[in-house]
Amino acid sequence: MEHSSRASGDLTAALEELPLFPLPQAVLLPGALLPLHVFEPRYRKMVRDVLDGHRTLSVVNIPDATKLDERGMPIIARVAGVGTIVDHAELPSGRYNILLRGRARVTLEELTFVPPYRRARATILPSRDEDVSSTATASLIASSTAFVALVRERDASFDFRMPKLSDPGTLADHCAQQLLIDARDRQTALETTSVVERVRFVTETLALQKMTLAGMPGALN
Repeated sequence: MEHSSRASGDLTAALEELPLFPLPQAVLLPGALLPLHVFEPRYRKMVRDVLDGHRTLSVVNIPDATKLDERGMPIIARVAGVGTIVDHAELPSGRYNILLRGRARVTLEELTFVPPYRRARATILPSRDEDVSSTATASLIASSTAFVALVRERDASFDFRMPKLSDPGTLADHCAQQLLIDARDRQTALETTSVVERVRFVTETLALQKMTLAGMPGALN
């Protein structure tokens, strides 16, 4: 893949007319890395456009692919993740493999459709400046560690590393991206701007996942 230092550029240049990549079950949280294989012609064009410019796009969850708007397009979530392409490879077929790094939460105001892909005016959705107790942070780490340990009992190749020296909000985002199974739960974590509530939600969801997995012998085999 080709890496570019432009990936760390200013995010605001992209927000007035942000390219949208709507995908079922797809959620991108801040700080996360998300690999994508891009094969549809409209999104190959989108990747070419953003690589020539700000290198930024939004991965937007499609909660229910059967629900369409008045234009016949899938209804998308109003809150999405913005990511910068930090690596890419163009394949001989014209397809792309790209690697996105999540940069921010945003709310979307979709713009008039100009083919071939959708765009929106985006507004950054900041997290609330809150203190998370050491007990809550420790509970998140413990819940994540317990869930990962159970998964590794079923699949020794499973790889997860807790980021070091991270604040509680970043820890919660990282765990949500990598460990929450249901896209609806990842979307909830994305939409939760209260760091206290996000840490609690991810902690409790991981505990429920562990209980469920523990009762399903061989579920990952």
